[in-house]
Parts: sequence; C-alpha cells; structure tokens
Amino acid sequence: MKIGVMLPLGGEDGPGGTMPGWKDVRAVAEAADQSGLDSVWMADHFLYRDPGGRVYGMHDGWTMLSTVAAVTTRVERGNMVLCASFRDPGLTAKMAATLDEVSGGRLILGVGAGWHDPEYEAFGLPTDHRVGRFEEWLEIVARMIRGESVTFSGQYYTTQDASLDPAPPHQIPILIAGHRPRMMQLIAQYADLWNTAWYGAPNERVEERLESLRQAVETAGRPAGAVAPTVGIVVRDPDQPPVPDPHPNAIPVEQLPKALEGYQQLGVQHLIVSPEPMTPRTVEQIAKAKQQLS
Repeated sequence: MKIGVMLPLGGEDGPGGTMPGWKDVRAVAEAADQSGLDSVWMADHFLYRDPGGRVYGMHDGWTMLSTVAAVTTRVERGNMVLCASFRDPGLTAKMAATLDEVSGGRLILGVGAGWHDPEYEAFGLPTDHRVGRFEEWLEIVARMIRGESVTFSGQYYTTQDASLDPAPPHQIPILIAGHRPRMMQLIAQYADLWNTAWYGAPNERVEERLESLRQAVETAGRPAGAVAPTVGIVVRDPDQPPVPDPHPNAIPVEQLPKALEGYQQLGVQHLIVSPEPMTPRTVEQIAKAKQQLS
C-alpha cells in the first residue's frame, strides 16, 4: 500500500495556523520526498467560506503542484482533487501532459465535480448541473490524455479534432473522487483510481464505500480491481501545537500504524494522509509509521 500526504494550500494550513507560503509547501513536500513516503497531494480551491461567513484564502493548487514537481525527485504528485468547473477540459488535458513531462511521469490527475458554492459564486461560475458538466468534461479530458483526437459536441462543451501535441510521455492515471450513484458510474467507466475521504481509523462506512466501488466496476463490465481504491484520512500529532479547526475524524499519530494495517487488509492501494499540523515533523512521524507496515 502506498502512503502519501496532503500539502498546505491556504487558509490556516501554515505554521501556527497562518497562511502558508511557498517555503512552507516546499518544506512539507521535500520532507515527504526524503522520508520515504510515496506521494504528495494538493487540493484545488479559490477560497473557502465557513458557515459563519469567514473567508479563507487559497493559493492556486495547480501552480503549487507544478512547482513541487521541480523540487522533488521521487514522490508521485496528484490533485485531491482538481475542480472540473475551474478549467476548460482541453486546457486541463494540455496542462496535465506538460506537468507529466516536468515531473518525469509522476502525475496522478485527480478530478472531481466541485461542491463549494461560495467560490463558484465569487468567481462567476455556474452552480447548476455540476455532475452533467463534469460528465462531458471528463470524457474529453480522459480521451485526450489517452491519445485520442476528440471531436465532441455536448450541452456544455465542444471540441473539434482536439489532441495533445506533444503527447504526454507517460500514461497519466486518472483519479476520481465521489460516491453518489451517478458519480460511481463515471468512476467505473473512466477512472484508474477512486478516492473517498476523510476518515480516521477504518470503519463500516469505509467498507460500504469500498463495496460500492466493487459493485460499480462489476456493473460496468470492467475487471475486478480495474479501479484502484484510495482513501483519505486525517492524522494529528498531539506533541505539536493544535491546528485552529481540527478535523473530528483525526486520529493521533501513535494510532497510525494500526490504522495502516487495517486499511491494507481492506485492500486499499493508496492512503492519503492529511496531517495536523501540516509540518515536516508530522510528515516524518507518518513516514515512521509506514516503516512499520509489513
């Protein structure tokens, strides 16, 4: 089982609950690269507005992920997940092909339909028919990065002989996050990996989601295991200052070795850890737990 970590993006992800800068993102990414972890991941938001109306700023996730590609040498890097509404499908495919070149084939293109209305409204994006828009967007992106010349005429997107030149030097895996029935159909049809998040220790809900994936893949007529399951969990280091808004599912880092064994037994192929706090020290603690995994 591979193990990766989320990188700071914005809001209060930085040291002491501050807005992280590039140096903070780089420090966490380099710690993951050097400590033996398998991957680093970046979220994708314009902003986050909490229920009380407070707005948290965010860096551009794709730009940050691209810069991380240039300062790491070993870890895979992925989006958790790229919001389809923010970028045209042809542009996304082009960006993915270029980043795959820069990273030497270490890109995992994680995508999703989006969900946070306030950022859509702030930037003038439509909030209607998100899954319908995503379905068209996904078909174009998937076909392009898999080598097709795509002519497509849909309700939301149109392309004419769109192809990638230069083509990506490697086969870029597509990860899709989602769990509702319509999304599961798209996952079974197009995805190489699937993600569900955010949990602590393995529980019945995780097992139910894994079973939903198995059924969706079977219904789509794809071979068992054709879509690799990935799971996001939250881990806190109680020996460091607490984060401003801790996740309710977070488990202490000392419980991580047991949790890793549980997820491995469930057949999870890639575990993505959101560290609390997002510091090199927490990353190193996660790497130590990985070393105990048989």
